[in-house]
Parts: sequence; structure tokens; C-alpha cells
Amino acid sequence: MNAVILSDEHTRPVEQCAELSGHRLSWRTAGTGQPVILLHGISSGSLSWGKQLTCSKLTQHSHLLAWDAPGYGNSERLEASEPTAALYADRLMQLIDQQQLERPVLVGHSLGALIASAFAAKYPQHLSGLVLANPAQGYASAPYEKRQQMFTQRKTMIDTLGVDGYAEQRGAALLRPGASPEDIQRVQQNMRRLHPEGFLQAAWMLANDDIYVYLERYSGSVEVWCGDCDTITPPAGAEALAQRIGAAYRSIADAGHASYIDAPEQFNQLLSQFVALQGASAKGEAAI
Repeated sequence: MNAVILSDEHTRPVEQCAELSGHRLSWRTAGTGQPVILLHGISSGSLSWGKQLTCSKLTQHSHLLAWDAPGYGNSERLEASEPTAALYADRLMQLIDQQQLERPVLVGHSLGALIASAFAAKYPQHLSGLVLANPAQGYASAPYEKRQQMFTQRKTMIDTLGVDGYAEQRGAALLRPGASPEDIQRVQQNMRRLHPEGFLQAAWMLANDDIYVYLERYSGSVEVWCGDCDTITPPAGAEALAQRIGAAYRSIADAGHASYIDAPEQFNQLLSQFVALQGASAKGEAAI
């Protein structure tokens, strides 16, 4: 089924939506060139990538697509109540097929990094390169009690505070200290769009999956980025992951967990450079 355009008064470009194997998925897109797919974190959605979708430095060379993960935005949630990251990756593959995207770069932020890594492990031939930004690494290797705690903590907050209360209490924590009111409002706006069922599916996946299980099966191009003020997925953990998988590590100055919102100029510059590098590598391979 062809994608349909949904009007959205809060953002440009407008949202697109399609049925993929009987399941609705929504996304936002801008630009032309090398496909780049932006995967949001557990408390976010496609709207959060506005500073990338409207960046001419990126859109003049890249076809950016920011999805709403299953259970977010206008995307239908997964059927499994206890999904793995690989199930989200399967839905992403359906989107790539539907949009006829040739070997995109994947940019996974936070929980999106876990999904991107699962995709890289399962569909490496469909991938040009991988960026793990402020990566959430999962807790599958932790004791059962710790995994339960990580899930029930989020469930309790949603159950007791509701989506609006959760956004009010947690929004600023995703950003650097002293973040602008506009950026805090942007984060909270996305949190208020959460669907509890989809959010809790993702929370269960985070508590019971492990990013390294996927990355050890991927041998392609990958970089790990992290905001130097991130208190949610701290730089030390991100840098340790980069060392473990032999990936380049980039520190994003004066940025918290949502580094692409806190420091868009630096984030977009890094992304532009990474995309150009993948394009140069592809040309080199074709010339051999």
C-alpha cells in the first residue's frame, strides 16, 4: 500500500503513514540522497528529530526518515507483549522495503540504538553504516531482580503519573543542565504523545535484551556517540561499548542524553561526515 500523508500542525515535513504487512507505521521524511533512518528512544518519537529534518546541511545530501517505532505516534504496536529488539528490526525492514530504500545509514538514539543493532545483526546486507547515539545497552545480562526493577520502575511512573505527569517530571532530565525552555518543551511534547501500551512493550524489551548480543554479529561500519553531560546513558558506558566492539567514539560537547536536541550543530556535522564516509566507501568498493 502506498504511503498516505497525514496533516500535522506541529511540524514540517508532515507525517506519512502506510500499512506494512497489515500493520500501520508512521514516519516523517525530508531531503534527497543517501537514505538515513533516525530511530528515537523510549520516551520519544519521530517529532523529536525536527532539528535534523529541517537542517539543510543534511537534507541537501541525505534522504532523512524518522520513524515512529511500533507503539509510538501513529504506528501500531507489536503483537508480542514481551518483544525483542529483533521484532522491531523486522518492522523496520518492512518499512525499508516499502520505501525502496537502498542500504540506509541507521542512526539509533538510546533505545533506538538497541533496535538499530538488532537490525544490523539480522539484515547487514541492507545497511550502509550504523551510528549508536547515547546508546541504551539493555539489561539482559543483569540478575532477574534488576531486570524486573528496570521494567516496574517505568510501569509505576506511567501508572501513577500518567503520560502528562511523566512528561512533566522526566522531560528536563533528558537534556543538559540549563537547557533552553524551548528544548525542554520539545522533549515534553514528545513524551505527551506516548501510548502506555507501546511504551511498556519497549520498556520490557530494554529490561530483557542486550545490545552486545547483536553487535558481536555485525562487522560493518559503526560509530558510538554520546553527550558529555548524559546522566541516563553516561559517557563511560558508551565509550566502553565502543572499545568492546572496536568502534570509533565521538563525544558531543555540552549535551545530555538527547544529544541531537541539545547540540544539533555538532550532531548534524558528525552525521554529515559519517554519511559522506559511507558514500565514499561504497564508491571505493564499486571501483574494485
